Amino acid sequence: MDIELIAKAFKELGHTTRLTIFKSVVRAGHQGVSVGQLQEKLSIPGSTLSHHISSLVSAGLMSQRRESRTLFCTAEYDTLLSVISFLQDECCADESDE
Repeated sequence: MDIELIAKAFKELGHTTRLTIFKSVVRAGHQGVSVGQLQEKLSIPGSTLSHHISSLVSAGLMSQRRESRTLFCTAEYDTLLSVISFLQDECCADESDE
């Protein structure tokens, strides 16, 4: 994954509200969680929630789908795994065998 995309993901996850939203979406699993449920759980105004969700979607960390009148948020697990792998891939690579 491109380092610019990794940096954007970290930037968006560096905000406490966005990190809380993302963690809730990850916990919901592949079926996702409705925006209404997120708003109720986090007790934040809808416009604020929408702004944060938009940032996470822009970073490729989440996607949204509409079912009738309900909007669901789902984690993009491939992106999440790429971000985690970026940190792990070269773990201890420069460590000497001495």
